Amino acid sequence: ALMMIVEIIAGAAFGSMALLADGWHMSTHVAAFLITAIAYSLSRKHASDPSFSFGTGKMGVLGGFTSAVVLGIVALLMVAESIERLFMPQAIRFNEAIGVAVIGLLVNLVCAWLLKDDHHHHHDDHDHDHDHEEGHGHHHHDLNLRAAYLHVITDALTSVTAIVALLAGKYFGWFWMDPVMGIVGSAVVSLWAYGLLRDTSGILLDRTPHTSDLPDEIRRAVESAGDAHITDLHVWQVSPGKFSAIVSIASREPKSPGEYRELFREHEELVHVTVEALLLPVDEPAQVPASGR
Repeated sequence: ALMMIVEIIAGAAFGSMALLADGWHMSTHVAAFLITAIAYSLSRKHASDPSFSFGTGKMGVLGGFTSAVVLGIVALLMVAESIERLFMPQAIRFNEAIGVAVIGLLVNLVCAWLLKDDHHHHHDDHDHDHDHEEGHGHHHHDLNLRAAYLHVITDALTSVTAIVALLAGKYFGWFWMDPVMGIVGSAVVSLWAYGLLRDTSGILLDRTPHTSDLPDEIRRAVESAGDAHITDLHVWQVSPGKFSAIVSIASREPKSPGEYRELFREHEELVHVTVEALLLPVDEPAQVPASGR
């Protein structure tokens, strides 16, 4: 986080868009880590608060959405500034900018080395661990370490591009390389922001992901046995990977809501289910909607 602030300030002070883009790219990863930590803290704090009817899982989602909007705006401003500098170059203090970029690269490489070593250490521990629950914990921890490692490696690569652009400007007079790298860095930040907006907005708008087959699984579980038919079905995300559902079931011999809920027990991602069981008259055919999401 400190190196990110240094690069952003130095990029603005020394006139380097490549260094500024590198700093803002690093901020996307810092923001991701901070959002995760803050969301975890708030979720635990309000876990027993009954006013959150479906839990506190969307706290982190809302934070991610806000972060993506802010970074998207920053990326647009960086693109506009970089394009302007392509046509109206400004003086760049190459020596100072290169020095900061090199320090940033070294910091990223040291962090990558530490994370890689830690990842291998935990991986070896996992290989010798025969307890299922503890092994699952190690696996989850390994995934977190791997994600952090990839973030740092990406930061290191953007630092390399910034250094190349600055060296090209200093020694070959290719001053256009700096704003071009600024545009490239802005594009990377924009892609990250777009992906986060896409993922978080769907959850905030209670949209069922296209990649989820949970509605089909619920319908199959209910309608595969007996004369039960789902007349109304709503499935939505309450947090990343966690779903709630409202299911209306019509049958001539309806079961209790609890019995229908047992049909969904294997779906651990389904954390809240409301079931409405309706008695269907003998002379009335079941009305099955064309879609049930």
